[in-house]
Amino acid sequence: MDREDQLIRRSHGEPFVALAHRHLRRRDVLRLGVGSLATGALAWAAPRGSARPDGFEPLAWRADDRVAVPPGYEVDVVVRWGDPLSAAAPAFDPAGPSAAAQALQFGYNCDFVGFLPLPRNGFASDRGLLCVSSEYTSPHMMWPEYRADADQVAADLAAHGLNVVEVVRQPEGWRYVPDSALNRRVTGDTPVTIAGPAAGHALMRTSYDPSGTTVRGTLNNCSGGLTPWRTWLQAEENFNQYFTADPKATGVAAEMARRYGIGRGRPDYPAHHPRFDLSQEPNEANCFGWMVELDPYDPTAKPIKRTALGRFKHEAASLRLTDEGRVAVYMGDDQGFEYVYKFVSEGRFNPELGAANGDLLNEGVLYVARYTADGGGEWLPLVFGHGPLTAENGFGSQAEVLIRTREAADLLGATPMDRPEDVEASPLTGRIYIACTNNTRRAPAQAGGPNPRGPNRYGHIIELEEAAGDAGATTFRWTLLLTAGPPGQSDYNGHADASPLSCPDNLAFDRQGNLWITTDGQTKTVAANDGVYRVPLKGDQRGNPKQFLSGVPGGEISGPCFTPDQTTFFCAIQHPGVDVRGASWQTPGSRFPDYDPAVPPRPSVIAVRRTDGGQVGE
Repeated sequence: MDREDQLIRRSHGEPFVALAHRHLRRRDVLRLGVGSLATGALAWAAPRGSARPDGFEPLAWRADDRVAVPPGYEVDVVVRWGDPLSAAAPAFDPAGPSAAAQALQFGYNCDFVGFLPLPRNGFASDRGLLCVSSEYTSPHMMWPEYRADADQVAADLAAHGLNVVEVVRQPEGWRYVPDSALNRRVTGDTPVTIAGPAAGHALMRTSYDPSGTTVRGTLNNCSGGLTPWRTWLQAEENFNQYFTADPKATGVAAEMARRYGIGRGRPDYPAHHPRFDLSQEPNEANCFGWMVELDPYDPTAKPIKRTALGRFKHEAASLRLTDEGRVAVYMGDDQGFEYVYKFVSEGRFNPELGAANGDLLNEGVLYVARYTADGGGEWLPLVFGHGPLTAENGFGSQAEVLIRTREAADLLGATPMDRPEDVEASPLTGRIYIACTNNTRRAPAQAGGPNPRGPNRYGHIIELEEAAGDAGATTFRWTLLLTAGPPGQSDYNGHADASPLSCPDNLAFDRQGNLWITTDGQTKTVAANDGVYRVPLKGDQRGNPKQFLSGVPGGEISGPCFTPDQTTFFCAIQHPGVDVRGASWQTPGSRFPDYDPAVPPRPSVIAVRRTDGGQVGE
């Protein structure tokens, strides 16, 4: 047991905010990761059920239409697309939602899942709030016939966004509370505040808000993270697909649009909502691609886009404290040949301020990573006036550097990565783990260093350690934890008995320090359902994945998280039955979770429990 393990076990049950307040200058405490920060409890030595030699019996790859877990575990479907979230909400209609109904119902394609205990300052594992994003939609699976008329497009827009759902563990399993006063939807039309350096800039001004400080909605919300002050940071990822732009346009605005992939987007959105047509609303797209903060405990709190964290196709956010008590946020830009970022706040975390600590995310330095082939690297500051980020190169202010984050990172010479999706900090060691999902466009001549294969069909995971273990450091060391893929095309740290995986996506940690991986792409790359894998990070089993859960055809697994006592594992089954050739409302690739021929597949959040009540994975 190392020193950090001893510290954590001695701190059994003590809230992090109290611990941090007493030891704010102590490096060992400040290095505790988001797993401890988010739950507010350090109950790492909670009672366990009967242990098993290997924790669970690993699964083999499967392709059948059911969620599979090891013997001794059971699955609860907690909440599904279309479930009513208030007494005023109608029941789910298999023929498709109206906009009014969908705005009061659980959204589509759930991705991020975070658990926050109830009450706010408690440490419960049997009652809490699920923070769940609804990333995007699959209209042909939502309606028997998608006509792309105004009503359907309005409902489609309402199916995006954020969901706050109260959940309770009952004797028969986990259930959501349909009429909870804390349940909430944030949609593609909900007013959202713009804060930080880009707020009010001319490039953020629209006809909806000429001041540039408010925008309608949040879109393409992929993964996210929870903060030490118990709020929710939610990414905006592939926002470009909602907008159309003139492909022949020239100038700075056109180049900005191209750098973010804005061009021939969904035609149904601009057809009914002119704000998605850049020829009519040239700055609307600049208001997307940010990190959004929401206080789930306050149903009246307005969501806030924190522009100091940069604008790109955000995948996730993992928070640590630096040795000086500043907040560090690690993030990936989920596209081939894009970058890994870190933000470090100017101010210091104060546990007595609660949710007001969110304003720390308005001032600080955003960095982008540059790796070296010998296992080293540095964080390059994206600061106006620093290096090439000057007026001579087209940047007029720090706001413009952030609005054009990708272009700024290009000029600094950041290292292009293979779709860096989730970037998570271990709560035990502070090391950073980066899931590079894949990149089939990388040529063999481009392979090397932190991107070892070209083309990279199956993905890999990088382990990064900051200099002196300090999240505020500007240099780091990195190594490959594993390269994914089928036997003979992968490396699981030399373990011949590994459960092979493909396309690692979202990451989480258990109380023992193991890494948990969900996949997005096994259906397409190895003809198996996506799954969940546990990977030890130390000892003779380091880098040896074992499959814990298998999903359903055509659906990815996302949003892994645990209750504070680790007796429940939550994850999302996203777009079930969709990624199958010829799938439609009438003939989906899966009937999960209702298995009713009159009901389309429904993206859902599930809970996995041990039948004996013990810790999951132990």
